[in-house]
Amino acid sequence: MGASCCSKGGPLSALSARRGEFLAFVSGRVRDAALADDIVQACFAKAAARVGQLEDEASATAWFYRMLRNEITDHRRRRGAAERATTALAGEVTHAVEAVERTPRACACVARVVSTLKPEYVDALERIDVEGAAVKDFAAARGIAANNAGVRVFRAREALRKKVVEACGSCAEGGGCFDCTCDS
Repeated sequence: MGASCCSKGGPLSALSARRGEFLAFVSGRVRDAALADDIVQACFAKAAARVGQLEDEASATAWFYRMLRNEITDHRRRRGAAERATTALAGEVTHAVEAVERTPRACACVARVVSTLKPEYVDALERIDVEGAAVKDFAAARGIAANNAGVRVFRAREALRKKVVEACGSCAEGGGCFDCTCDS
């Protein structure tokens, strides 16, 4: 079985002699000369590794064509998966950009007004509303009861809302102060 394939004129040499034919076969299916060359080269590497399986020139040629078709199919599957992943990523990026564009712009007065609040209110708003800490975690870090922390952040929000309405007037009414139009 393997003796003829290792001889100088064996099936592997016959396959090498038909490289141009194999390249034309693959090029007609992938429409990219560099990719076709890569596929043929990969199949030659596989054939060299399996040289003992090659019986004669006729069966080696049929086997090599089958290997080429399989490699083309694998390439298309990988390309399809990559395209689907790219499309999904593009959709996620587009969605994220649209979400950022839809995010209302907070009034600049809020930053100015927040500094006039009690320090414990500022602390509660920064930790809970800005940094996203849980009320119970905030309470534990400050050594107060969770109920007390909840009341503190509620009062802080109310105080901030009142101060913003005082500073901005009509644009802040309705609990908003987003997409600010005030000149303050």
